[in-house]
Amino acid sequence: TFDVSSCECPQIVKDFLFYMMTIKGRSPRTVQAYYTDLRFFLRYLKASRNHLPMDSENLEDILVSDVPISMIQSVTISDAYGFLNFVQTVNDNHANTRARKVSSLRAFYHYLTSKTNVLEVDPFKDLETPSLRKSVPKYLTLEESKQLLSVVDGPYRERDYCILTLLLNCGMRLSELVGIRLERIRDNTLVLLGKGNKERLIYLNEA
Repeated sequence: TFDVSSCECPQIVKDFLFYMMTIKGRSPRTVQAYYTDLRFFLRYLKASRNHLPMDSENLEDILVSDVPISMIQSVTISDAYGFLNFVQTVNDNHANTRARKVSSLRAFYHYLTSKTNVLEVDPFKDLETPSLRKSVPKYLTLEESKQLLSVVDGPYRERDYCILTLLLNCGMRLSELVGIRLERIRDNTLVLLGKGNKERLIYLNEA
């Protein structure tokens, strides 16, 4: 599990991470992603404000636990644009990664505005998410699915066959699959714990 208390960041960021985990119910992996993104943004911000060399290796060495609340309050949307340009051109972050960073920044500054008295106006309220390229989902044909099931073998054949059958027939995520609890199976239904700790009901077919 992700330990927020051991994070190298200002207390206000830890408070946000605790809030997202305990109150909003975000998964440890999601909270860790928030931490990674915000720590990197604060490193960028500190380097920018102090006119330090701006490259990935130098930023990795910058401590942010001493970043004052005044620096966090002084942020403008221009800082976000500069940060996103930096991670795109220097770190070669793709649109999906940049979109996640935007999500982290918006969530943090929304928290500072709506849940604390740190800010009166959210500087990232109008920060847009980078455009994402839409791609056609990849899938196995019926014959490919049959071929996959036909070669399942080994000491855990029944278990592996069951895993593949569930994935092929029920459209569940891998994280939902590994989190299946047998007591949540009722007749032809199964309750899954999905993304964002949200439960959803799926129906099991004859397979």
